[in-house]
Amino acid sequence: MLFGKKKRQIVRLLVVEDEPLVAFDTEYFLAEAKFTIVATIDRVADALPILASDTVIDLVLVDVNLADGSGIDVARAAHARGVLVMFVTGSCPVEATTLAAGCMAKPYAPRDLIAAIEAIEATRAGSKPKRVPYGFTLFEAKA
Repeated sequence: MLFGKKKRQIVRLLVVEDEPLVAFDTEYFLAEAKFTIVATIDRVADALPILASDTVIDLVLVDVNLADGSGIDVARAAHARGVLVMFVTGSCPVEATTLAAGCMAKPYAPRDLIAAIEAIEATRAGSKPKRVPYGFTLFEAKA
């Protein structure tokens, strides 16, 4: 009998982060963890057309403070489309509980961000997460 890992439901990620080193590191370690990065962008103006397109996205990782505006606008667009959102920020916005599945505090370890994604996935599937990492607040799964 072979035992395998459960197939992920959250695979395709949109990363919206305006700190270049954070964006690069996040894209790198998520790709190493076998996630598909749809795009890594740093502006609200670039995120909104992607969210308005037919691009398949399972989860948007979005910072609140972006160079050209607020990640809350990105979260609203994703939420309206039925795409899960996780805020990845130094300060979780008040609106987070109505727009997002969770909020990850910066700075974070790569394994903690991956565990946060797994916690959202477990909650979405109706299960209790194996682990909720330090710095992560899990909300009721929203899409």
